[in-house]
Amino acid sequence: MSIVRRERTDLPDAFRRFFDTDWDKPWLRVEEFVEDEALVVRAELPDIDPDKDVELSVVDGVLHIRAEREEKSEHKGKDSYRSEFRYGSFSRDVPLPAGSSEKDVTATYRDGVLEIRVPMAQAPASEAVKIPVQRG
Repeated sequence: MSIVRRERTDLPDAFRRFFDTDWDKPWLRVEEFVEDEALVVRAELPDIDPDKDVELSVVDGVLHIRAEREEKSEHKGKDSYRSEFRYGSFSRDVPLPAGSSEKDVTATYRDGVLEIRVPMAQAPASEAVKIPVQRG
């Protein structure tokens, strides 16, 4: 029996995207959609304090979302003691569409969901321009 090693380029696209993930970096799930002339980005961030655990910025047309979570619990009994903790940092970069207004970005946190709204510039209605054809 022999083992055949496949290069990542031999894999179908779906598998290649799956295996090209940075496994050492925790990821943050987001959804993006357009609503009322604004790009809306929602991120699942349960059990955090948005005032101290979330950092948002826009640089060069990219929305940067960074969050940290630290949770500790202690259980003391008469004859026992148990301590548990979870922690990690998460980040995600979301490219903004052309014409986005970086100055008027708003963010709200409710029920474990961070919602960021980025106003999008209304594209002016363009009129058809007739181009004359010259005979040469």
